[in-house]
Amino acid sequence: MIRKKIVLFVFLTVLYISCSESGNQTIQTPVSFDLEEVIRRGKLTAVSDFNSTSYFLYKGEPMGFHLELLQEFTAYLGVDLEIITENHPDKAIELLNNGSADLLAMGLTVNSSRKRVIRFTEPILETRQVLVQRKPRNWKSMTESNLNRHLIRNQLDLGHKTIYVQENSAHASRLKSLASEIGDTITIIEVPLEPEQLIRSVAKGEIDYTVSDENVARVNATYYPDIDVNTPVSFMQKIAWGVRKNDSDRLLEALDTWIAGYRKTKDFALLYAKYFRNSRSGLIVKSDYYSLGTGKISKWDDLLKKASAEINWDWRLLASLVCQESRFDPGVESWAGAYGLMQIMPETADRFGVDIKASPENNIKAGIMYINWLHSIFDQRIEDEQERIKFILASYNAGPGHVLDAMKLAEKNGMDPHKWNDNVEKWLLKKSDPQYYNDTVVKSGYFKGTESVNFVRDILDRYEHYSNMIPVTVPSLAGILVK
Repeated sequence: MIRKKIVLFVFLTVLYISCSESGNQTIQTPVSFDLEEVIRRGKLTAVSDFNSTSYFLYKGEPMGFHLELLQEFTAYLGVDLEIITENHPDKAIELLNNGSADLLAMGLTVNSSRKRVIRFTEPILETRQVLVQRKPRNWKSMTESNLNRHLIRNQLDLGHKTIYVQENSAHASRLKSLASEIGDTITIIEVPLEPEQLIRSVAKGEIDYTVSDENVARVNATYYPDIDVNTPVSFMQKIAWGVRKNDSDRLLEALDTWIAGYRKTKDFALLYAKYFRNSRSGLIVKSDYYSLGTGKISKWDDLLKKASAEINWDWRLLASLVCQESRFDPGVESWAGAYGLMQIMPETADRFGVDIKASPENNIKAGIMYINWLHSIFDQRIEDEQERIKFILASYNAGPGHVLDAMKLAEKNGMDPHKWNDNVEKWLLKKSDPQYYNDTVVKSGYFKGTESVNFVRDILDRYEHYSNMIPVTVPSLAGILVK
C-alpha cells in the first residue's frame, strides 16, 4: 500500500510522583544536514502533535494552527510538506535529532532544558501556563466572588494538591519549580497523556487538576464549560519551533526571517484568531467528525471499511477519494451528471447494472466495481503497488484511455511508463498540446490533464493526513491510574 508516514503514538503506562527536578534528558548525537538538503529533495519533513489547535481532521479535511503555518512556510521555500505525528515532546526531539525530521513544528515552550538539545526559532506566539480545575456543580448560580472562593486562585494553595501532567513536559518542570518557590509539597503525577486528554479527564471528574498552556486551555473551555482555566501558574512564556543544534544554520535563518515577517501580517492575525479566539472551535471538537475525539472521518466510515476490503485498499485511501469527489455528500450531482458519494457517471452505473441514486450503499458499490475494473487494466501493467494506485486514481478521474495514452507517450519519449511522478503525469499534461494528442500512439485524443494530476496529488496528500491520525486511540486514565 502507499507508504504510511506515521509515527505510532505508543502510550507507556508509567507513573512518576515527585516534587523535585526530574533526571536530565538523554542527549543524542544529532545527524547533520541543512536547508540545502531540504531544497534538494524538494520536501520539508516536520514533526507536529495532533490536538484541537495544532493539527487535526474535521469532516475529513486536515486543519490546525501549526499545519497552516507549515503550509505557508513550505510555500515560501517552494518545497512540499510531509508531517510526522508525535505528541510526546521527548520522542519528537528524538525524531528531529535522528534525522527523521527537519523541524519540530509544535507548541514548544522555550526553556533552558530544551535549549540543551535543540535550537529554537523566533517565537511563534506567547502564552502562559494555567491550572485547569473543575467548577462546583452549582457554579452557574454563584456570584463571581463566591465562585472564586471555591476555586484555587492563589498558587500557594496548590500545596498538598495532586496534579496530573504530561510526562517530561514543560508543565511538569514548571510545577516542580513552583513547589520549590512556595516551599510546600505538590504531588506531581506524570503520565503518558497529552494535555488535552488530561483536560478531558478533569472535565469528566477523573482527576481534579492538570496544567495546560493558556491558549489551548481556553479553546478547550469553550466545549467543556464546567472547567476553569483562569488561574495562572507561570509568567508569560515564548512558544517556538525547533531545529537541530549541530547544523540547520541556514534553515534556522530562513525560519527566523519568515516567522518575524509573517507574524506582522494580517494573515497571521486571522490564523491565530481562527484557532484560539473563535468560539466555533468548540463546535468542531463536539462534532462526531472531529477525528481526534472520535476516530471517525465521516458517517460513511463503516460502509467504506467494508467496501475497501473488496479492492484490497486501505479504507482511509478510499475515504480520501470519496472526500475528494463529494465531500461525503451522498446527494451531490456534478454539472456533467456524476452523482453521489463516489461521483459515478450514469453510463458507468448502467454498465454495472447499479442504481446509483437508490442509496449511498449502491453508489459506493458502483464505485468499487469501477475501481475493480480499473485494477483489471493496470494490475498487469504496473507491478509496483504504490505506483499502480496512482494510475488507478488518475484513471478514476480521467478514464483509463487517456492514462494509457500518457504511458505510451512517456515510453516513446524516453521516460518510464510505469512511474507516475515526473514521468507519466507529465505526458498526461501534454495531451492538451496538438503535437502530442495527434501523435500516432495516442488513441483517445485531446485531454486537459491538470485536473487529473491534481486529483491524484490531493487524494494522496489527504490520505497521508488520514494515516497520521486515523484510527486515533484516545486513552483515558482508567488503565493508567494506580488505585
